[in-house]
Amino acid sequence: MDRKQIIDDPETGNKAEAFEAFDDIPANPDPTRTIGDVIAARYGRRDMLGGMLGVSASAALFGASALAAPRKAAAAGSPAQSRYAFEEPAWGNDETHHVAAGYDADVLLRWGDPITAEAPEFDVMNQTAEAQLQQFGYNNDYVGFLPLNAEGSRGLLCVNHEYTNEELMFPGLDRQDKAEFAGMTKALVDIEMAAHGGSVVEIARGADGKWTVVRDGRLNRRITPLNTAMAIDGPAAGHPRMQTSADPSGAEVIGTLNNCAGGMTPWGTWLMAEENFHGYFWTDKLDAEGEPDLTDQPEAAQMKRYGVPGRWYAWGKHYDRFNIGKEPNEANRFGWVVEVDPRDPDAKPVKHTALGRFCHEGAETTVAKDGQLVVYMGDDARFDYQYKYVSRGVVSDDRAANARLLSDGTLYAARFGDDGTLHWLPLVHGKGPLTAENGFASQADVLIGARLAADALGATPMDRPEDAQPRGDGTAYIMLTNNSRRKADQTDAANPRAGSRFGHIIEIKEDGGDHAAAKGTWSILVKCGDPRIAEVGAEWNPETTENGWFASPDNCAFDADGRLWVATDQGSKWDRTGKSDGLYGVETEGDLRGHSKLFFRCPMGSELCGPYFAPDGGTLFLAVQHPGTDGTRALKGFGRASAFADPATRWPDFDPNMPPRPSVVAVTRHGGGRIAV
Repeated sequence: MDRKQIIDDPETGNKAEAFEAFDDIPANPDPTRTIGDVIAARYGRRDMLGGMLGVSASAALFGASALAAPRKAAAAGSPAQSRYAFEEPAWGNDETHHVAAGYDADVLLRWGDPITAEAPEFDVMNQTAEAQLQQFGYNNDYVGFLPLNAEGSRGLLCVNHEYTNEELMFPGLDRQDKAEFAGMTKALVDIEMAAHGGSVVEIARGADGKWTVVRDGRLNRRITPLNTAMAIDGPAAGHPRMQTSADPSGAEVIGTLNNCAGGMTPWGTWLMAEENFHGYFWTDKLDAEGEPDLTDQPEAAQMKRYGVPGRWYAWGKHYDRFNIGKEPNEANRFGWVVEVDPRDPDAKPVKHTALGRFCHEGAETTVAKDGQLVVYMGDDARFDYQYKYVSRGVVSDDRAANARLLSDGTLYAARFGDDGTLHWLPLVHGKGPLTAENGFASQADVLIGARLAADALGATPMDRPEDAQPRGDGTAYIMLTNNSRRKADQTDAANPRAGSRFGHIIEIKEDGGDHAAAKGTWSILVKCGDPRIAEVGAEWNPETTENGWFASPDNCAFDADGRLWVATDQGSKWDRTGKSDGLYGVETEGDLRGHSKLFFRCPMGSELCGPYFAPDGGTLFLAVQHPGTDGTRALKGFGRASAFADPATRWPDFDPNMPPRPSVVAVTRHGGGRIAV
């Protein structure tokens, strides 16, 4: 199915769904050795049949309790044994959010909320870019929290704004991808650009335990692709492929976009990951089928590998830098990790090219045994790769020295062995196939084309690696959302999840408990989906209730007790489970390993992002993205595409004059205290 067929498909409700469906088409030209193949080879077909692992594999994955008879779906589970002390809400899908009993989930920040003293109040019918530059952005994704005092009662929220939904943002606007974005004037494009990027917002906790925005906080600011100047550093800085007519130095770029997940560094800076940047680039030159014609592009092969130009936004119609026919190198300046110092509004954000260029889902950090900084990053695309970066220097109390750690180090791609071994392959110019003869003339070429370098090294194609969360003991968890494109004939001897629609979670253990290690081992924590349907092939601890299983793991976090929390993103295909997206506590140790409990669920049509715990464990920040958007044609009682004047929900305001608004919520316990203990 090509782009036009996807756009015209009556099942496609909006541009975001069309973009999602088009990105289902793999950019990797050789996805023959997928992580599913490796899983199948390691555990074997007989162990996987019937949606239940065999005895030996079950014991390896879940511990001794998996050998007992499974509980009935309606059973209450084992709350007395679970480390997650709360009562699950019921699964479902409706117009509002739900949280476990005994907790409040208060809306803290909504799209358009003023975040500076000078900002105008939000007027959805009269939006301007000037106003949006002082208001909270759209589609909040990653959330980080930086305390400003010892008690942690004041702090800075650092929030990514991933993308925009024109049909729900702007009154009177039809689906724009169907009409070549004819309605997207420069004024509307500027508002979109101002709504992307990120927000730094000071918040404070009152005596009642509730959080409020400090609107006159001197550190409050917006970071956008419209007007925020950023430095480029690392091996690719200044390279001819990074130079444009506006920046012949190749060392400065305006803005960041499609900021999905991210991370916070040990020295208190914020990492913004650039994910699906390819969708923002435009071309006026199309072939007979209406697809981008790259015949005159010297980097056509690399553009194709990265999906550039996607033509999912009209920015290139109004800004030459997003039009590859006018500025072909501009696309090379996106797809990086950006470091921001929230405490210094005058400090220029930095794009760190040492961390490689791909569709970064996250950038979660930890410190290795010898003090090096390690950053885990997934390339969120079907049949693409899991990466990590290890700095040359070590983390110290010297913030200036720490600032250089992301500029000098080694990027690795992961190879998962059939026998449960993990090898990290260095993306270093001159090593193995990464030579000039193979198209990599320098380290800059290796990093600008990190996907091609990982292809050449033989990294393992993954099923959409999203967030990866490291723990201090050398363990990390990788969220693999799904991969419906994997075909049965790509599975070799055995692959129980060909056409996987529900995803899985992989646990890795680095050798010696050291995150800087060049090798380790891996195993499956859970395989997601409904365990009652044998064909799904789901694997959960048998104590998991019908409320607790989920699909499409996406973002994740550890709390102060080392417990794993997983947020989901089913996209427009949530109707395969009937459940809205939400947040789950997932056991990683002992007899309950692989047990999951539902804690929070989203309003219809949204995904859950974040999550992030305040240092005292008493507040959990969650981001609810694009409410009322995904898969609304499947909603019983609604059954049509959501629009500004006719949305599937008006969460969180429920104001007949206001469309749904992406928002950050703060979850606290009645009477105070730590979450889920």
